[in-house]
Amino acid sequence: MSAVLTVGSPALAGYSLFITLLNSRWINRRFKQSVDYPNAHSAVSILSSLQQVPLMLHFDLAHFPSLVILPENDAWWKCFSEFVDFTHTWSIASATSIAWVVVAYILTVANSLSDVYSNVQSNGEATGSMWLWLIPIVVGWLQLSPKCDFDRLQAAYERAERHGRTASAAAHMGHIPAISQRALTITAAEEDVVSPDELLTPPVFNYSRSLRWTSTAETTFLIFKRATEKARCGIPVRFGVEWVESETSKSIHPMNRQGSPEEIATYCAPPDGEMRSHWAAGVFTRMAIASCAALALQWGTVGAAFMVAWFTPTTKIGCRAMGYLIYGALSTLIWMMLLTSSILAHYSAAYYSPRIVLPVSARTAQVFSHGLRRMGKLLAIVNSFVAILASTFQYSSFYDRCFCNSSVFSRGGAAYAVIIETAAQAAQAKSAWIGALVMACTSAAVFLGLLNLLLDSVG
Repeated sequence: MSAVLTVGSPALAGYSLFITLLNSRWINRRFKQSVDYPNAHSAVSILSSLQQVPLMLHFDLAHFPSLVILPENDAWWKCFSEFVDFTHTWSIASATSIAWVVVAYILTVANSLSDVYSNVQSNGEATGSMWLWLIPIVVGWLQLSPKCDFDRLQAAYERAERHGRTASAAAHMGHIPAISQRALTITAAEEDVVSPDELLTPPVFNYSRSLRWTSTAETTFLIFKRATEKARCGIPVRFGVEWVESETSKSIHPMNRQGSPEEIATYCAPPDGEMRSHWAAGVFTRMAIASCAALALQWGTVGAAFMVAWFTPTTKIGCRAMGYLIYGALSTLIWMMLLTSSILAHYSAAYYSPRIVLPVSARTAQVFSHGLRRMGKLLAIVNSFVAILASTFQYSSFYDRCFCNSSVFSRGGAAYAVIIETAAQAAQAKSAWIGALVMACTSAAVFLGLLNLLLDSVG
């Protein structure tokens, strides 16, 4: 389904890629600006690596705050960070495949522009431009190297859990028990999520996990930030004891990080009157930026194909241009439906619990979320066939018939077919083809350039 969804909606594929990168950059910057507590670097690495799986935090007294505060859990953070630090990036095979695609596109364009009069209706520049979005998407994911292997992530988590400890009333006696219930869970159970798409690890489904991930990352950041602020003020976890100075100014003495579950919970608690939002800071701004980048890539490439078909004699909207227009429009609609579905799912997740009845607003949002998700996937299947058929019909000269060549869709009763192109028509077509080539290549290059600029600022 991931391949169908990617082909069916390049806008959604581009959005999932860009929002993943923006989320990584956002959490990196927040930690760098405000947090210098032990294990902060490992926490950022772990959070960035776990955007392919749904995360769940447990906030009772003995769990996640203990994971952050207790020095005995330093090994957990270090080990888990190292275990998830595996990459699936460039290989000779992937680089060669992309190089061949680029070479094939260049040869297609060169052949089209070398002789405009030769088989003008079945040249490959339009279809080549329509598929050009694939290159920045594939290259982008190779550079970002998402962690899509759930079993491997789960195995890494199980290994790290052997090092986890929780606070207890016996902590002051030197006994730190192992964590019996996990503080940070990688869930694979359908009852733990509102949208089943959250459980699917291929990168294109990151759109469905983005809001939940940002909420989890924001909560993790706030706990680390509160601990950092207390440590900077020289306040230890345990009540009624003095701050113990460490050997270096950049480290915190382990005695300052020991305490009972109640003391740890109080240490990490928000100030009185501060309400935690279900929506992470700046989340809609990042969604808007990712949406603009994805739509610019899609319409820069599919729009270029439409431009080629529009200006090829007979000009305006015929079968070829209509096929590209339908593909682009359906792709945008699918992106809108699935993105709206993820927003509604996250809204209803604020009230979600297997043991309580959801309020009417949450139930309504959940119903609409499921409906939009299913309809969006169905349209993605249809649109992937539209893309394949548009390319097949173009190369097989299926469109080379009176109805398609006369641009009936836009000219109506005044439609006509060009049998032999004039020099002026050929010159106009060639100029449009060059413009479309520049448009498609610029869109792909700018998208890749932005990705690399943002990648340089992550880490």
